[in-house]
Amino acid sequence: MAAKSILNESRDIDRAISLIQLGARLQVLEYETGLSYERLLRLYKEVAGRSPSKGQLPFSTDWFLTWQPNIHASLFLNIHEYLSKTSELEEIDAVIRAFRLYSDQMQASGVEPLLSVTRAWRLVKFVDNGMLTLTTCSCCGGHFVTEPYENAKNFVCGLCAPPARAGKGAARGGLRLH
Repeated sequence: MAAKSILNESRDIDRAISLIQLGARLQVLEYETGLSYERLLRLYKEVAGRSPSKGQLPFSTDWFLTWQPNIHASLFLNIHEYLSKTSELEEIDAVIRAFRLYSDQMQASGVEPLLSVTRAWRLVKFVDNGMLTLTTCSCCGGHFVTEPYENAKNFVCGLCAPPARAGKGAARGGLRLH
């Protein structure tokens, strides 16, 4: 077992605080830090002022492939990929920064974010494990979250070919298509 480092512990606490402020689930904090469950629980209550949510983390790739969530997931993942390629951030720090940029973009656009930091973190894990990938749209050239076996040559994104009822639910984070 490695010797405890005050600097590493401080970095873990800072990351945990950032993740808690963004609304991450306790399981994410456990996975991404070396802090004990008991310390994370106390920290969560102190930072958030409440106990953490209970229940399992999202485990299916299906959510990321539906129309509106796919657009949000694709925006986040493109930001994450850019940060990962252009900076020397550790994976979790890239997730935190990309999620903040995604959230800022949603707020500036007046659109309710559909992606939580926990789902964003899970999306990155799915991509890292080859369960999801980015595919280029043959119409607009944008990169969208798809399954790895998607036919890239004929792929058309949900913005270029929205489903029939797209835009009808603008009150719940829907995009306005004109």
